[in-house]
Amino acid sequence: MDQISYKTTYVNKATAQKEWVLIDAENQVVGRLAAKVAKLLRGKYKPSYTPHVDCGDNVIIINVEKVIFTGNKLTDKQYRRHTQYPGGQRISTPAEEMKRFPERILEHAVRGMLPKNRLGRAVFKNMHLFVGPEHNHESQQPKVIDINALK
Repeated sequence: MDQISYKTTYVNKATAQKEWVLIDAENQVVGRLAAKVAKLLRGKYKPSYTPHVDCGDNVIIINVEKVIFTGNKLTDKQYRRHTQYPGGQRISTPAEEMKRFPERILEHAVRGMLPKNRLGRAVFKNMHLFVGPEHNHESQQPKVIDINALK
């Protein structure tokens, strides 16, 4: 019996098959979209997934200003940040963030679903968000996928 057929092969940075993927976020629920994007960024949809390597795809998301929240989260949910000055805690709602920086909503949701270490920070840089239908990554020839078809 051939013992080599039972060896587990691991992907490294040089052998990772990274692709460019385009997702339209129009009328997508924020949390469900973020969960699927986080899995794409990590590479968990690939059979060659390796937990300690950046083997996921580069994800381009367009129309991020058209994402939706379920229930009353648009007005009731709160994002907290601190300016690092005394009394510098700032609180905002998703409705306020949509007016100022719509891409930060999806950034915050996806970042929370990635590992909190140097791999998570590296994987997060593979996500590119754009307000509106235009993006500047046409030269990478991204593959358009239907996010609702993924599990």
